[in-house]
Amino acid sequence: MKKQLSRRAMLKQTIVAGLGGLFDPFPHQAITNQLMLKRPIPSSEELLPIVGLGSWQQFDVGSSDSERQPLRQVLTLMQQQGGKLIDASPMYGRAEEVIGDLTTTAGLNTNFFFATKVWTTGRQAGIDQLNDSFRKMRRKTLDLVQVHNLVDWQTQLQTLREWKRSGKIRYIGVTHYTTLAHDQLERVIKSDVIDFLQVNYSIRVRDAERSLLPTAREKGVAVIINEPFESGSLFQLVKGKALPAWSAEYDIKSWAQFFLKFILSNPAVTCVIPGTSDPKHLLDNMGAGYGRLPDEKGQAKLAAYLASL
Repeated sequence: MKKQLSRRAMLKQTIVAGLGGLFDPFPHQAITNQLMLKRPIPSSEELLPIVGLGSWQQFDVGSSDSERQPLRQVLTLMQQQGGKLIDASPMYGRAEEVIGDLTTTAGLNTNFFFATKVWTTGRQAGIDQLNDSFRKMRRKTLDLVQVHNLVDWQTQLQTLREWKRSGKIRYIGVTHYTTLAHDQLERVIKSDVIDFLQVNYSIRVRDAERSLLPTAREKGVAVIINEPFESGSLFQLVKGKALPAWSAEYDIKSWAQFFLKFILSNPAVTCVIPGTSDPKHLLDNMGAGYGRLPDEKGQAKLAAYLASL
């Protein structure tokens, strides 16, 4: 709760009014008359908007309207702002079911790029879990299925390849959220033909730059970034601090956009997936997909400024 409150306070300090609104409660943050930046998925050249949505914890809610209404707003705003990729997992409690329910009842189930994961051991267990994910997310096809945290990855990738060939899955991938797994992830993308890699990377946790991200770019693997805010600790670091004036050169209007645009300035990154259940935060995060991105020198300038605080 403290993290959410501190971020709200910073939004009030750093986001200026005057960007016309398409959603009345938060007109100062909505973006209109522009298109979110997109990057190609290397294996297909399909263009994907560069800011998506994570669902861990935030979408693990019950069935009451009070619990689901903010998430319904989040998804509606995301669609209006040009975001597409929603990332889920069987590990995330009821997230798959909530996403399936809300996108279907809101008539948005053709608007998103639906990604989930397989997180179990054994071929049949993996098949059963996949079928369960299709049912919960109310999908006949899924855009992306990833092997979550490399659990039994060789077995599960074999099934995912078969389902991709049959047309049930469009893309396949592997994920992890810890730096210790980077070497193994790199070995996988070097030895197996996959479409997506999901990995942790942020303005302070930059280990992926050393070898993993360059390898993904070389191998033509799309990259999704998780943990962009380091579980919220970045907001605690900048609490009460103003953005540097020069950040406006990169169309940065909040600390969230400062952190996200640092990540998106890396050309190996296809999409970043900050998680939120707050409509205000969703609009703020989506804003990182618009306007100018830092070049290599600008990225270094962002990192150096944060390190100086």
